[in-house]
Amino acid sequence: MRATLQAAIAPAIWGTTYLATTELLPPDRPLLAGALRALPAGLLLLLVTRTLPRGSWWWRALVLGTLNIGAFFALLFVAAYRLPGGVAATLGAVQPLLVGVLAVGLLAEPLHPRRVGAGLLAVVGVGLLVLRGDAVLDGVGVAAGLAGTLSMGLGVVLTKRWGQPVGPLAFAGWQLAAGGLILAPTALLAEGLPASLDARNIAGYAYLAGIGGILAYTLWFRGIGRLAAPALSFLGLLSPLVAALLGVVVLAQTPTPLQALGFTLALAGLLLGQLPPAPVRTDPRPRRGPRRRIPRATSPRTRPVERRPRPARSSSGRG
Repeated sequence: MRATLQAAIAPAIWGTTYLATTELLPPDRPLLAGALRALPAGLLLLLVTRTLPRGSWWWRALVLGTLNIGAFFALLFVAAYRLPGGVAATLGAVQPLLVGVLAVGLLAEPLHPRRVGAGLLAVVGVGLLVLRGDAVLDGVGVAAGLAGTLSMGLGVVLTKRWGQPVGPLAFAGWQLAAGGLILAPTALLAEGLPASLDARNIAGYAYLAGIGGILAYTLWFRGIGRLAAPALSFLGLLSPLVAALLGVVVLAQTPTPLQALGFTLALAGLLLGQLPPAPVRTDPRPRRGPRRRIPRATSPRTRPVERRPRPARSSSGRG
């Protein structure tokens, strides 16, 4: 329970990203926000921990940093630009189902019916919470949203499969630095730098790098090392739930009855996904077959002794 609560802090923090982006950051710079969220945090962690990858972990850190951060951020922002926010969030809610399927092949973990049902319940709940009736689907946006969800899901499963050779702080630094190095050139080419930054913008970038980057990803990778991958993936549902709560509390948005129902269903799916799978009941008692009469073993002491008849004596007394 303690490991679950610690890991849950990460997606809860990520749920504040939308509010921080809209209220603190300059507009139309999503890739730059992802790069500044990842690269400074990763370099700072490398400087503090003074731990670099060794051997095969150079390419493994690059692969995981790309899946969990670099490619995930880029695909997520493409989906966010081409799709309504509700559609993108609903596609992200499919991640527990994708992680469950990937865990079967890469981690040899069975796909339990309870978690499949919880994943479907969560998708319906998030859809009711964030989808709108006038939502328009875009093929490229849908493909980018599903690819981003698959990217992070595969990153979680591969992290679980390969393990973590160092502590979560250094491990998060490797991936944040790798993901930031991938995002930075793309952001500079596609968006460029803003003309000016004020105090609010700097505070927003500092929050995303420190809280949303260092703290959140350190707790997330620690959770990957301690929790099962399918159960951990359900915690990602906290991001749209926290974003919806902040919309009500901070932005004074009024939820509809369908949105309240969706929030309840998504929360129920999250909690069901944390329950351990039902153990297979086995009868510890051996099966009894037909009784057979076993002859009692006789010991040498109790075994009857055969007495030989004595030879008859003659009348003379000689044998």
